[in-house]
Amino acid sequence: MATWNNRVQTVTEQFLTWRNKKKAIKIEKQKAKNPIVDWIEAFLWAAAVVLLINQYFFQAYQIPSGSMERTLLIRDRIFVNKMIYGPELIPGRLKLPGFSHPKRDEVIIFESPTYISKGPVFDIVQRVLYMVTLSIVDIDRDESGNPKPHFLIKRAIGVGKDRLRVVDGNLEYRFPGEKEWIPEKSLRKYESPVYVPRRLVEPAGYAGIQGSGFVDAYIDAGIPVPEDLKRYIGNSRIKYDDLYAWSGYRYQALYQIHPYSSRYGSEWRKNETGWYIPEGWIFPMGDNRDNSRDARYFGPVRERYVLGKAMFKYWPLNRMGIIR
Repeated sequence: MATWNNRVQTVTEQFLTWRNKKKAIKIEKQKAKNPIVDWIEAFLWAAAVVLLINQYFFQAYQIPSGSMERTLLIRDRIFVNKMIYGPELIPGRLKLPGFSHPKRDEVIIFESPTYISKGPVFDIVQRVLYMVTLSIVDIDRDESGNPKPHFLIKRAIGVGKDRLRVVDGNLEYRFPGEKEWIPEKSLRKYESPVYVPRRLVEPAGYAGIQGSGFVDAYIDAGIPVPEDLKRYIGNSRIKYDDLYAWSGYRYQALYQIHPYSSRYGSEWRKNETGWYIPEGWIFPMGDNRDNSRDARYFGPVRERYVLGKAMFKYWPLNRMGIIR
C-alpha cells in the first residue's frame, strides 16, 4: 500500500512540475512577444469573430438610398437576419438551406440583378471588408466615388403564384383562381397593415405623365404632335415623376403607331398584364414607390439571391427599433 501511495505521489509531483514549467515558458514567451504582434493577433481574432457572425447569423448593412422611405432612411444602419433564409457558405458562393422562405411584405436584402461584378476575388474581398467593418468600409464604388448597388433592400411585395401589375403607380393583385384585379389598398383591409407606401405623385399628375410619354412617342416616330399635347413638348422632367408609368404610356403610343412591332407590343402588354411570380421567386419593391429602382425595371428575383431579412435598426439611436 505504501509503495502504491509513493507511486501516486511521484506521478502527481511530476505532473505538477511539468504544468508549472509549461506555464513559466508561456509567461516568458508572452513577455518576449512584441506588443504590436500581440495587438495584431487580438485584432485578427476579433475580426474573425465579427466575420463569422456577419456571414452566418446577423450582418450589418447601411441604407444607401431613399427607396424605402419612410420605413428606412438614407444612412440608417440595420442588422439583417441571414440564418432565416439560409446563409452563404462563403461570401457570394454556395447558399445553405434556411428555416423559411421570404413572405409577402417582409423587408429583404438581395443581390441586385443589374450589378456587374468585378470578379469573384474582388467580390469576396469587398464582402469581407464590408462585414468586418460593420458596413463602414465599402471599396465597391463607381466612377463618382459612390457605392455601387451590389445589394438592394426592398419589400417582398409579390411571392410565388402571385400575379401583379402597377397602374399609375398603384399596385394591383390577381391571385390564383381570381378573375378580378384587387387594389393593394383593398387588400390591406383584410390583412394587418404593416406599412403605408409613400407616394410622391398625386393622381392628377398622371395626365401629364401620359401626355409626356405620348409626345415622346410621336416625336420618335416622326409624327406631328397633336395640339392638345404640345404643351408637354420640351418638358422632359415630367417623365422622372414616375419613369415606369411614363415608359408604359410611351410604349402604348408606339404600339398604336407601329401595330406590327413585336417589341412595342410586348412592352405594352407587360404593363397591361403585369407579372406572374413563379415558385421560388419574389417581386421586391421599395416603400417609396415613385423613387425606387426595383422589380418593375429588372423583374422578379430568385429566392437564392435573397441574403436575409431586415430585422433591427441600431443607428442612429433615435431611430432604433424593429423593422416592420
